[in-house]
Amino acid sequence: MFETLTPQTPDKIIRLMQMFCDDARMGKIDLGVGVWKNAAGQTPVMAAVKDAERRLVETQDSKSYIGLAGDPAFLNAMCGLLLGPDADAGRIAAVGTPGGTGAVRQVLELVRLARPGCTVWISAPTWPNHPALIDTVGLQRRDYRYYDPATGAVDRKGMLADLGALQPGDVVLLHGCCHNPAGADLARTEWEALASVLAERGAVPFVDMAYQGFGAGLDQDAAGLRILAARLPEVLVAASCSKNFGLYRDRVGMAMALCADATARDTVQGTLAWLNRQNFAFPPDHGARVVQTILDDAALCDSWKTELEAMRLAMEANRRALADALRDATRSDRFGFLAAHQGMFSLLGLTPGQVARLRDDHGIYLVDDSRLNIAGLTEATIPVVAEAVAKVL
Repeated sequence: MFETLTPQTPDKIIRLMQMFCDDARMGKIDLGVGVWKNAAGQTPVMAAVKDAERRLVETQDSKSYIGLAGDPAFLNAMCGLLLGPDADAGRIAAVGTPGGTGAVRQVLELVRLARPGCTVWISAPTWPNHPALIDTVGLQRRDYRYYDPATGAVDRKGMLADLGALQPGDVVLLHGCCHNPAGADLARTEWEALASVLAERGAVPFVDMAYQGFGAGLDQDAAGLRILAARLPEVLVAASCSKNFGLYRDRVGMAMALCADATARDTVQGTLAWLNRQNFAFPPDHGARVVQTILDDAALCDSWKTELEAMRLAMEANRRALADALRDATRSDRFGFLAAHQGMFSLLGLTPGQVARLRDDHGIYLVDDSRLNIAGLTEATIPVVAEAVAKVL
């Protein structure tokens, strides 16, 4: 059997994690893997998560199955977080998934069943697992222009021009906020222009919301999604709680579809539950119940929002400090765009060779495309990184 297998290409981020672990040098710096780190370089459990888990331990009296869609209270709480208090529940089909990646996969499986011949459009660049998952599911894909490396901003004209070629039923994969890897986000006017193009072309947006709260704030980060939900009959969403709740290893996600009417909603809900059954059956519950407990309790929710805001502000401060340090080290403003980006990531614009020199000569680990995890920086490492970048230029 196994003699027919051929080696798979390793995921570049997973490979980078292993390279960092194998590096015995003191003072090595991990800016590749997308996890939040505090000033001490640690990824702590959020206080509200600890409190919610204590409550679960004390009150939960069963570990029996809940249902193929997962916990309804979790799904309702997440829909409110994403769409706001005025969301039309009659349009929403949703299921729990193992993390945001599981959510992306389940949405793509839904697309494959509904529109097997459609094209899924992805931004250039995008998260490396997006094209991999699309290819694995067996859907066609096509790039649209998104990021202009010359300006460090969104290529609005290029994006809208490319999406002018959309066909009815095509799917456009969008980063809800904190674009990974570019860090450059759409402005409100760009979301509105995008909604108009999608409506005119009869295409369906698929919003990957992995970093809500890490950009401009919880509601601000969901503004683009809410514009699409208000103006379009169908919207697909994959949401993750890995980053904003710090539940990386607990794998908490949700796949959601906004439908044109209640009849379509019932069909989609049943299909999503069926897809869960064919894949992993019942989604994980512990982390989902933690999220639901936090969102439905005013005191815990306030605690979580306060800590999340502190994380967001720390990343903003890291951005400004790195931009300033790079300006001093390179005697230029070529990296000034970093301060205007949002979220955990930005592209430095280095060549693969320069990224390799950062790793080999300085023990600084970035993804080959020069994606930098802003949350991995500390006050102590920012000047070190800036000097190293100046040396490899």
